[in-house]
Amino acid sequence: MKSLIRLKLFRLALAASALFGGAAHAADVIRVGVATAGGGDPITWGGSPGGVVRVNQWLEQAFAADGVKVEWLFFKGAGPAVNEALSNKQIDFAYQGDLPQVVGRANGLKTKLLLVSGARNNLYLVAPPNSPLKSIEDLKDRKVSIFRGTNGHLVAINVLAAHGLAERDIKGVNLDAGSAQAALVSNGVDAAFGGYEWFKVRDQGLAKVIYSTQGQDPAYTRQASLLVREDFERDNPAQVQKVVDVFVRAAQWSSDEKNRDALFKIWEKSGVPYASWAAEFDKQDLASRNSPLIDDFIIARYKAVVADAVKLKLIRRDVSLDGWFDPRYLQNSLKAQGLEKYWTAFDASGKPAAGNAAAATPGDAKPVAAAASAVAGQAAAR
Repeated sequence: MKSLIRLKLFRLALAASALFGGAAHAADVIRVGVATAGGGDPITWGGSPGGVVRVNQWLEQAFAADGVKVEWLFFKGAGPAVNEALSNKQIDFAYQGDLPQVVGRANGLKTKLLLVSGARNNLYLVAPPNSPLKSIEDLKDRKVSIFRGTNGHLVAINVLAAHGLAERDIKGVNLDAGSAQAALVSNGVDAAFGGYEWFKVRDQGLAKVIYSTQGQDPAYTRQASLLVREDFERDNPAQVQKVVDVFVRAAQWSSDEKNRDALFKIWEKSGVPYASWAAEFDKQDLASRNSPLIDDFIIARYKAVVADAVKLKLIRRDVSLDGWFDPRYLQNSLKAQGLEKYWTAFDASGKPAAGNAAAATPGDAKPVAAAASAVAGQAAAR
């Protein structure tokens, strides 16, 4: 009888261990890949609540009691380089833009999209200060820097199309952010598409902004989000929940207008000046930019990215997004932190949605607890 009781207790302990991220499956290291070279010491990035997590070491603190180490890996090659790291299982989580995420999925990467972490990012077109270029239309037959394969690439193509140009109408040069800045300053290119990193160059008198998506159709913005490898999520649901909890905490802090000054100071640690963040977020509320919600706007933008990527032959075939968005962990965090009604959900066009449901719930989504229990049951059966 005692032996039977011991066996049952052992099985219960093993199941609980799996359910709550114990020794049966828990990773010893949580590896987070970030699709930017970043800057500062230690290296960090801005424009996302993830930068707040990084600077404040909230992930490290969350896992300290479990003896789990957190590693941050930054990729100068941006989204495409992160996809390679995911493919080689060199990272567990990935902060990345929409286009490279879609390309990764089209190429067979098994991931889950957990939450948004930097929405409605703007795109700018810059030129040398004395350039005769004044508009998008002036780019015809000009040498223009575009970082291909990144989320800015597709927006740039759509902006060109809205002004009667195709990518073939310009002399595109594939350069990362740092190389593009060096090329523009040395007159190696006539213009460059990019993000907030160009405000520093502008403020140094080395460039001028001739086009901005600020205040325009949100379809011309870029989205970034947090992915997890599908196998890691399956084996470590409790650890995934803890990561999401921390990112949601950072999203709330980053969405509070009373923290605007402090937020820009944290992001400034990445090497991008405070003034650049003030310019990027000018006349924009923090909550709409830092919301983690997987709402109808986000889903619509990702579907549009798929359609555009197919049309432009950036991917070879259409790719289904069914089952990719996994808001279960996000919903748990929103409920646990009392944030279910904190953010406004937006409809597909980017306007406030009727009813303002906190997060989209795909029909095939199952409760996290059920998924974790399944893992526990499998562990107990071994």
